[in-house]
Amino acid sequence: MNQSADLSAFILAGGKSTRMGTDKAFVVLDGSPLLVHALEIAREVAANVSIVGDPSKFTPFAPTIADIFPNCGPLGGIHAALRASQNELNLMLAVDMPLVSPELLQFLIARARRAPSATATVPRFGGGWQPLCAIYRREFADRAEAALRKRRYKIDALFDPARTEVVTEEELQAAGFSAGLFRNLNTPGDLAAACE
Repeated sequence: MNQSADLSAFILAGGKSTRMGTDKAFVVLDGSPLLVHALEIAREVAANVSIVGDPSKFTPFAPTIADIFPNCGPLGGIHAALRASQNELNLMLAVDMPLVSPELLQFLIARARRAPSATATVPRFGGGWQPLCAIYRREFADRAEAALRKRRYKIDALFDPARTEVVTEEELQAAGFSAGLFRNLNTPGDLAAACE
């Protein structure tokens, strides 16, 4: 285990899922809730791990932070995490991405450390951003808050090309990582495929 003391990790668990029939954080995969999987993965790389979501549901599992801007999707969770963080580097991981590996997270953390001027270090895979498995510096909270106040919730739109460290699909593949690691479990079918 290679925990970083200068990095905070946040599990984004505030989403509401109607398609799964239950709170996504408590959907069971391989005998454990997705929340437990996410916490275990994050604790492999960070000494300080918190959950962003409803404290009444999640405090028994780890320190929990409530959204400052409720019901604004993942951007609201990222903003709340960055405002609460004591560290410059902050890993954001969606609770419904249980196939992410500690090795992938270490790879992203190393890239973020080599790009001190970047406010976000974000993988791109399959032509799309992966903002819910990325590293953010605390100052990204200012861009997030400005967007939230204007009711603009799309995270990708906030990535300033001059201040974003893009980890390309080619780089990820060369390092041995596959697109499957970024799979979100949004439906019962996704869960069944992940169990195969």
